[in-house]
Amino acid sequence: MGCNVTDDLYLSPQFSTLWSGKDPFDAVEKLDGKVYREMDGRKTLRFELDGKGYFLKIHRGVGWKEIFKNIVQLRLPVLGAKNEWLAIDKLKSIQVDTMTYVAYGKRGSNPATQLSFIITEELAGCISLEDFCLEHQSDPNYERVVSECMEKVVSAVSTLHGHGVNHRDLYICHFLFDADKYDASNPVYIIDLHRSQIRKQVPPRWRLKDVAGLWYSMREVFMKPREFEMFRERYGDETRFTSTFWRNVEIKAEKLLAQEKGL
Repeated sequence: MGCNVTDDLYLSPQFSTLWSGKDPFDAVEKLDGKVYREMDGRKTLRFELDGKGYFLKIHRGVGWKEIFKNIVQLRLPVLGAKNEWLAIDKLKSIQVDTMTYVAYGKRGSNPATQLSFIITEELAGCISLEDFCLEHQSDPNYERVVSECMEKVVSAVSTLHGHGVNHRDLYICHFLFDADKYDASNPVYIIDLHRSQIRKQVPPRWRLKDVAGLWYSMREVFMKPREFEMFRERYGDETRFTSTFWRNVEIKAEKLLAQEKGL
């Protein structure tokens, strides 16, 4: 994994050299770039180093009030960057394509005040599957590309769940691929793993949440009858996932659609 690995800090050789003699947490705070998101004590920005793009996610403590609010609402709060760090390692170990991190750190043991960060390499040239579906429908290879990508997406999710990982924010906007250089052997990457959970088995409610979210978002932009059948076949056989499971997926997906439309 490189050098300078402890329970609370990992720096790739490049960043170990770059920040030699410096406090990595101070160095992270001084990174400058385009801010993509800033909310709930978390900031995401893109920056460049030696002509290469990177994404930084920095997490600051959200406070006990926010933590308790999430717990009361039966939502698991995101306390730092460690979730994403562990999830990336897990996905790579089970051969699911995802981001590559180059730096990670966590300072402080109090979950309400700790500071943590993760830096990942930019997936240069990639577009989300959602954006491709919305923007490239005139492409002569559109249906073939989307069908092949969706097969990879469903297979990846089946692998995740089969190894005890659930995403908690599973929509096709979180799957990226290189549309300009696409062929059937190209990877589709899963991103935004900061809310993910890792266990021996994924509990039914979290499996349902992931599958329904993906089902809903696929249907919104492309889903056709053959994709529904592919989804069922690729995700799992009927001995484990019954018609009741898929009916519940439909019900939850319909609720998501209604929420989006304000019904």
